[in-house]
Amino acid sequence: MASSCSQALKQHVCKSSTILRVHLQKSWPKRSFVLNSAADQQPAVSSPEEIVIPKKKTWSKEAVLQALASTVSRDPTASDYRLQDDPYLTPKTSSEFKLFSLSQESGKNAAKYFINTYPKYFQKDYAQPHIPCLMPETLEAQIEEVSEAALIERIHMRKVKAAVDLYDQLQQAGTPVSLDVTNQLLDLICFYGDSDPAQENSDEMAQENTLSYHKRSPCLVFSFRENNNAERIFALLSEPNTHSYSALIRGMVKYGAYSKAFSTYTDLLNNRLKADVNTFNALITAAPEVKEKYNEKWELIVDLLKELAEQKIKPNLLTLNGVLKALRRCGTLGKSQAFPVLSEMKALSIGPLKTHSHAFPIMLCSAGAPFLGQTDILQEVMNEVSGKSFTPQDPDDGICLLLQRCLLTKDIEQAYSVHELLGVGENWRLLGNDLQQNIYYARFFSLLCMMENIDVMLKWYRDLVPSVYYPSSNIMRDLLQALDTDNRLDLIPQIWKGDRGKVIMSWTATSLSDVISVLLAAQRRQDAWEILKLFKTHNRVPSEELLNKFLTCVTESGEVNHAVELVQISAGFCLPETPKLIQRVQQEFQLSEQQK
Repeated sequence: MASSCSQALKQHVCKSSTILRVHLQKSWPKRSFVLNSAADQQPAVSSPEEIVIPKKKTWSKEAVLQALASTVSRDPTASDYRLQDDPYLTPKTSSEFKLFSLSQESGKNAAKYFINTYPKYFQKDYAQPHIPCLMPETLEAQIEEVSEAALIERIHMRKVKAAVDLYDQLQQAGTPVSLDVTNQLLDLICFYGDSDPAQENSDEMAQENTLSYHKRSPCLVFSFRENNNAERIFALLSEPNTHSYSALIRGMVKYGAYSKAFSTYTDLLNNRLKADVNTFNALITAAPEVKEKYNEKWELIVDLLKELAEQKIKPNLLTLNGVLKALRRCGTLGKSQAFPVLSEMKALSIGPLKTHSHAFPIMLCSAGAPFLGQTDILQEVMNEVSGKSFTPQDPDDGICLLLQRCLLTKDIEQAYSVHELLGVGENWRLLGNDLQQNIYYARFFSLLCMMENIDVMLKWYRDLVPSVYYPSSNIMRDLLQALDTDNRLDLIPQIWKGDRGKVIMSWTATSLSDVISVLLAAQRRQDAWEILKLFKTHNRVPSEELLNKFLTCVTESGEVNHAVELVQISAGFCLPETPKLIQRVQQEFQLSEQQK
């Protein structure tokens, strides 16, 4: 029975494939089609005129999760996904969010410490698909002998000191190390600054490092010491190639040895070698640091670009970004040269109109291009990238400064276009880290408070707060000013989160007195009377000044019963001012015998 069913199924599949092939050949008579079915036994051989239809589609392990995620939109009433494990600790302000994030990161680091210290207790892998970051790292080298294979293993494990020690052992033993492996070691040293990644922040390692650093406001700037491991290993190379020079130059630029980087580049040219585009990108970044005057900085950048063209090396997006970054250090000269640079890069299909690039074209904005008075360029960029998804390829790829340009030009429509772009694909990654996200939403809300009406602004407020943003005091001030300008102070309860879940307001005598003073000034004596009763509820003692002020208001209204009750309240607290209040009441009111 099963055999006959299987045979019938195969015949049906073959018949369906034949019918499909006939229809395809009618549509494209000049092409041949190969259909792979379950009944086909021979592998399909494709030719330039063939269209091969595979018998099945191979999906990645994350395809189902990605498909499910694409069907779910963001819930503005929910907290950030990072906070869903412990809703009790969900922050309500930016300072609370910072504290929560630091605590969460501290917990992750503690968990990683135990996992990596005792890996034998964490060998069971339950995750499907496998998630490498949740498993213990391989901390111990498997190859013990002194060999090039052992050196490669330590390089891949990012053990800088162990790799350098093993390289020295190989040199002492007379064992040659290939140039490719040596270049990998140089890359490792120049990237991590001659120290192991896990220990690069400790004080002891900082003192022992051959790459030292000194403090220069507002950040730490690193510098090369003489004969550090990078320079020492480079000097041992008999015939260093372009990769060798590139690694050393980029390391020097990264750690502040700008003059040495240009000197090393001169040695590269003297050895009749050509630099690669990454070397030029690093030198362009360092150019403003080795010259004092603005025109000298720009002339050096131009010389580097000319040499790049002479060596027939095509610049990339990082080159454009590096030039624009350097122009920010050139004062007014940078503003005049920024757009010619953009035009030149645009002619090379690098820049805002490079639609086939996987990098984010608007990065030119994050490089500091002067957009004041140049809104047409911004409009051109937005028209080109609208509806497209991008993947950032530079650490400075971002979208925050685009909002700043919209804020400077007060262009709310452009701001909406930028925000809409974030919802396409995975463009939300362009927001960067938590600090950059906070800056982005702060600028967005600032523009909304400035340009939009109250109802639209509150709609955005409810959509983004607190699910993705916690307003700072400056933004709350702008929001309250917008409400005051539009005479809509009645909407304050909608933005003031009174129910904070954990915090209960504690009344003090001063705060109760201030509230009563405000209510009395507003002629709301009944509300002030209810607040006065809270002194006894919260075990607080009213001041003599407050009671006298209250009695004055009661006298103006002629409410003798309240005057008598005020005296009783003062007597209940055993205040020494009670006789004076009695005297005032007797003088200012006509009392009955019972009241006397």
